Amino acid sequence: MTIAIMGAMPEEIEPILKRVGSYETVVYAQNRYFTCKFGTHQLVIAYSKIGKVFSTLTAATLIEKFGAEVLLFSGVAGGINPELGIGDLIVATQLCQHDLDITAFGHPYGYVPEGAVFIESDRRLRECAFDVALEMGMTLKEGIIATGDQFVASPEKKAWIGKTFHADALEMEGASVAVVCDALEVPFLVLRAISDTADMDAGFDFESFLENSAKRSADFIMNMVETL
Repeated sequence: MTIAIMGAMPEEIEPILKRVGSYETVVYAQNRYFTCKFGTHQLVIAYSKIGKVFSTLTAATLIEKFGAEVLLFSGVAGGINPELGIGDLIVATQLCQHDLDITAFGHPYGYVPEGAVFIESDRRLRECAFDVALEMGMTLKEGIIATGDQFVASPEKKAWIGKTFHADALEMEGASVAVVCDALEVPFLVLRAISDTADMDAGFDFESFLENSAKRSADFIMNMVETL
């Protein structure tokens, strides 16, 4: 099986590249894609760069050019749910775009005609994630992840996103990846490690906890690959 593993930043895929050891690099569409054999699977690994546009391009490329049959997203997120602490892992049950707004035309936040506010991740991949968590003796939480082209560091904005979408965490790529995978009928999973709580000092917390949280998410994703 060809499995795509995707992050948004170099820090989110570097632990994965270390785990696989050797790989080939393919340059395409102003980005780099890393391919290798891992067990019985063919892996293609990439970071998209931050935001919905770049993550859409990368997800579509992983599927259309490299033939990914499953897409696993590994990265970090800001926590909204007060039960989420720094380093906690959350797998998305559904994803939405919190900054998509055509409410002036009578639609709810996050909705576009012929689209949907929420896209559900693959149930079997979520079940696999919980099996892996059990084997690792780790706690894995699940919930709604909201995506937008904003790094949210405002408690007021965090509260609005939480209330409007019942979101547990927020980030900048997951929902756009979900749109691509849903349209192309590719099973996907979005796993995030909490790197900040979205209402703290954005620069300090993000820089302080990015590396450890990204590694925690990446290690978990690679254990999932071994299980699939």
